[in-house]
Amino acid sequence: MAQRNIRLAALLRETNFSHKSLARAVVSTAALSGEKVACDHTYVTRWLKGTIPRGNVPWFVADAIGRRLGRRLTVDDVGMGAAAVSAVRPDLGLDLADRPETVARTVADLWRADLANAEVLLRTPQDPTVWSVAALYWLVAPPDGPLARTGDCAVSARDVDTVRSTADAFSELDGTFGGGHARHALIQYLHTDVRPMLDGTYSDAVGKQLYSAVAEALLLAGWMSYDSCLHSIAQRYFVQALRMTQAAGDRRLGGSVLSAMSHQATFLGRYRDALALARAAYIAPGTDLGPTMAAQFRAMEARAHAQLGDARACDQALAEAERQLDGRTVDSDPPYISYFDETELAAEIAHCHRDLGRSVDATVRRTGFLLGNGSHTRSNFFVTMVQAEAYIHHSETGRGFELALDALRIGEGLKSARCLQYVRQLHSRVTDSMRQAAGFRDFEERARGFRLWRQAGVI
Repeated sequence: MAQRNIRLAALLRETNFSHKSLARAVVSTAALSGEKVACDHTYVTRWLKGTIPRGNVPWFVADAIGRRLGRRLTVDDVGMGAAAVSAVRPDLGLDLADRPETVARTVADLWRADLANAEVLLRTPQDPTVWSVAALYWLVAPPDGPLARTGDCAVSARDVDTVRSTADAFSELDGTFGGGHARHALIQYLHTDVRPMLDGTYSDAVGKQLYSAVAEALLLAGWMSYDSCLHSIAQRYFVQALRMTQAAGDRRLGGSVLSAMSHQATFLGRYRDALALARAAYIAPGTDLGPTMAAQFRAMEARAHAQLGDARACDQALAEAERQLDGRTVDSDPPYISYFDETELAAEIAHCHRDLGRSVDATVRRTGFLLGNGSHTRSNFFVTMVQAEAYIHHSETGRGFELALDALRIGEGLKSARCLQYVRQLHSRVTDSMRQAAGFRDFEERARGFRLWRQAGVI
């Protein structure tokens, strides 16, 4: 049995709408959108009892009541949020909206659908064409107009700082425990606390800061979803983050979003897409590009070149990344890129050498100091597993198995589907002859004691 819609009932009392007058307002609001809907007082009675109307009617109800109150309402506000989940389109979040206010509604729908585990988001695969379309649109689109608006609550620069600080806290959790650890909590925070801010009252200056901060949080949501191998959801968050950077006029952050897209594309085997996205990331910020960002973007380009087998281009990109990183200063880049340091670059270099099939020495060079560095738990796991793969690939199985156990030990507290993929990849490199060796049997017995090995299903 449906539960009574107490939110809608409260709004009817606040507006003094009768059942008949609300029905007429809904019909009028639908007509303004070019739709003809059937609605009378009996429909309103059913809504109050908990029935969720079909099609776009929930949004017309919210718009009709919002017009009466003089403020914007969402389908959640009128107690019909479930309609947004059941009506989720497969393309939700994959387009760059033409207006900033449309972006705000899109991300609200996306957060809601994500929290409800909307099946269409989970079963729809990522669309490779979205990366190039979104990047091209973002590169050539004209600036948006002023972001000042009048809404339900006043939003200040202090509120924006709160959003950034909260996102920073979630970023720490992501790096230490993996994207699957607090991803749901981040989305809940965005839906509950940040969505009302987007509908609030703010000046153009605060609005640009707000959209930039939300874009940062969306970028993190994309990374955490990607780390959880929820690739379609991650792609949507990246696209919407990119659109919000456009509204905010934040080209540097837009470059970071394109770089994240490149990283995901490489993981999914779309190497030419990854290369194009990395290059777009590098050129997009123009003169605002700082050395740390330049280094990270060049590293992403190198990863794509390595996968494509272009060793010369890979080496050139890595050399440029190292040169750029050497030139950074304390205030040369925005805070959100500060995580990318010598440790992270060393990890990217190791991946490149492995993918090019280079020697063990080349692969492990400069990465030994990573072990035991607690501030990069997931990166430590990745690079240690890469080192293990390199030794196994070159038939130095004893050292390879030893490093694999180190990696499993590092990753014991990580909740990351990407980490599971690395474990499965290492296991696939073990040949039948290696499995017959006593060293492998000992390794496998010890590996069973680690959660990632068991979860990877390689026992």
